[in-house]
Amino acid sequence: MAECGASGSGSGGDSLDKSITLPPDEIFRNLENAKRFAIDIGGSLTKLAYYSTVQHKVARVRSFDHSDKDTEQDHEPPYEISVQEEVTARLHFVKFENTYIEACLDFIKDHLVNTETKVIQATGGGAYKFKDLIEEKLQLKVDKEDVMTCLIKGCNFVLKNIPHEAFVYQKGSNPEFRFQTNHPSVFPYLLVSIGSGVSIVKVETEDRFEWIGGSSIGGGTFWGLGALLTKTKKFDELLHLASRGQHTNVDMLVQDIYGGAHQTLGLSGNLIASSFGKSATADTGTSHSPALALGGVWRPPGRLPSALLPPPEFSKEDMAKSLLHMISNDIGQLACLYARLHCLDRVYFGGFFIRGHPVTMRTITYSINFFSKGEVQALFLRHEGYLGAIGAFLKGAEQDNPNQYSWEENYAGSSGLMSSSPELCPTQRPRSGTFDLLEMDRLERPLVNLPLLLDPSSYVPDTVDLTDDALARKYWLTCFEEALDGVVKRAVASQPGSVDAAERAEKFRQKYWSKLQALRHQPFAYGTLTVRSLLDTREHCLNEFNFPDPYSKVKQKDNGVALKCFRRVIHSLDALGWEERQLALVKGLLAGNVFDWGAKAVSDVLESDPQFGFEEAKRKLQERPWLVDSYSKWLQRLKGPPHKCALIFADNSGVDVILGVFPFVRELLSRGTEVILACNSGPALNDVTYSESLIVAERIAAMDPVIRSALREGRLLLMQTGSSSPCLDLSRLDKGLAVLVRERGADLVVIEGMGRAVHTNYHAALRCESLKLAVIKNSWLAERLGGRLFSVIFKYEVPAE
Repeated sequence: MAECGASGSGSGGDSLDKSITLPPDEIFRNLENAKRFAIDIGGSLTKLAYYSTVQHKVARVRSFDHSDKDTEQDHEPPYEISVQEEVTARLHFVKFENTYIEACLDFIKDHLVNTETKVIQATGGGAYKFKDLIEEKLQLKVDKEDVMTCLIKGCNFVLKNIPHEAFVYQKGSNPEFRFQTNHPSVFPYLLVSIGSGVSIVKVETEDRFEWIGGSSIGGGTFWGLGALLTKTKKFDELLHLASRGQHTNVDMLVQDIYGGAHQTLGLSGNLIASSFGKSATADTGTSHSPALALGGVWRPPGRLPSALLPPPEFSKEDMAKSLLHMISNDIGQLACLYARLHCLDRVYFGGFFIRGHPVTMRTITYSINFFSKGEVQALFLRHEGYLGAIGAFLKGAEQDNPNQYSWEENYAGSSGLMSSSPELCPTQRPRSGTFDLLEMDRLERPLVNLPLLLDPSSYVPDTVDLTDDALARKYWLTCFEEALDGVVKRAVASQPGSVDAAERAEKFRQKYWSKLQALRHQPFAYGTLTVRSLLDTREHCLNEFNFPDPYSKVKQKDNGVALKCFRRVIHSLDALGWEERQLALVKGLLAGNVFDWGAKAVSDVLESDPQFGFEEAKRKLQERPWLVDSYSKWLQRLKGPPHKCALIFADNSGVDVILGVFPFVRELLSRGTEVILACNSGPALNDVTYSESLIVAERIAAMDPVIRSALREGRLLLMQTGSSSPCLDLSRLDKGLAVLVRERGADLVVIEGMGRAVHTNYHAALRCESLKLAVIKNSWLAERLGGRLFSVIFKYEVPAE
């Protein structure tokens, strides 16, 4: 629980420290480097946004300067590594109850050091109410922004930058959240904001939207009527009452009137015919007449008028549930009608009324499905509580044009979506809303779709949804837990000169372990749970504690060893006949892919047998026919005309890229095919990075005229993917790479490695030919795929005509 609270107002930072379960500096992180602020104050919750500069360590590589030497020393590594400080931008969003606003403002005031602005953008209904308090505490002028404009800007931002932002709610599913793949174009859509009332907005572009309708019956109605009916004043307590209630004790159903379903109208018997309908006639369990459904007044013969009877007893829980159903159904029908009127099939719901509450989302979803006959989709947002704060921040930062960048959720500093379990009372729930903390890191380069995706709107990077597959989820979470000791050991070893490396590594262990435990209970916390998201969360946590590249020394050594073998491997390949050479090249690619330090089966071998090399890896490979074997089809294709341009996504450093990928690249170049070699922008495990690939290519070019001339003539181009992940999301690639792929007319995509070609993209459909190849280095996964350890995937695909 990361809620920010104080026992009294005006109590300052000390009281804040005593009243929250996380240290304040873990809530208002990096506050000393905050540059700009925005705030969204609703009826019960405050959402604070601020921008900060984050200093963290990065590993840099560069070639040695040999200008004063005749030759390189044979024992010398291929490049030098230095760790440098880098400054990046981060957005922070913190949500807390209005009760604690004064104490939180005091804490912020006491820790502000480097703020650049004298203005704070404010939105929400409470912006006017707390204006004087904010200005007094922070010494910043409050600049009020339009609520609806901020909501729209915030919604556009999260839909564009967070891949698993939107979800549908499915009652009875485990888990109940089903995340949607972001559409390449988020427009047009309908936004239904449910605050005190309801506003319905049609959003057509980034800056063009129109208020098309609304209702006075919204969250305020539920809160107000609920307070009158139950004497419960707190919104969350009302929701808790509703979650335990049985609305059929209060509501009149179709079957209460007709004795079952209404066949003529096609209405099932359990549909609500009249909200609170039973409360009007409740006495001693009498039946009801059809006249009541038509508005008639009916009283059983011989009974006293209801005014002379004692008032019926209805539980608070039942009345709250009936009220919640009544308002949610009404909003759902209204939203559906507007969506149909404007020919829209996507409706996003937000506002404090939602609050991640299952009963609310279930009722709205049912209403939308019922009235649209499944043609309109009700969508909810993981970060709906932050839309206004995000929008207000973006309004204040327009001169910096934040939309020109891509942003990425920092899992290490974000709370994650939590289910509001009906079994928990409000004081026991992990948090009172959907989110408490959200952090977004600015990426230096914009990310876009790969132009070669067959259908970007249906592309799903990940092969297995661990949210859905309980057996796989249990295995992989345990697998990452068991690997944690090795990662900690590797992190400490990567910084031998650091006095606090062991302490930071232990903090990393604790943080990542807690994330894994949270994901066991809430697998949907960061969207769809996948092997990729588990790997990315680990990388985020490593960066959090200044371990930017734990495998930098390993990669340096592996690259040096492999470069010494390059001439011998090329000489052996050139001595083979054409057909024999093609198989040897593929086996070389596969053998190189064995050298994956992220796979325990491999790292155990590499650590126990330092002599394990390229030839030994070849002997580990499964004999043909492989587990997935399209090689004969690929060989036949090579007998035809050359490809125009091949895009190759490289995997590991060392043997993989130098002795596997570059000989394969060399063969394609010799056939007259241009090659774009794409490598990670940032480090992940022992994957080769773009900066490392530049040095490796330079060293290979000095040994090989084919590579040398191709680099000089622009037929071989090295590019960065925009990713720092062991996996590959083809919907978030560096824009420069996407432009080059389009300009060069790439007609072949090669994806190698278990992370890029099996955990992700195994089912990716492309508009051109593709090769997906990997060696399965995990026994459990191999068995699941019907193979064994070191089974081979060689999947050559040609798009349908």
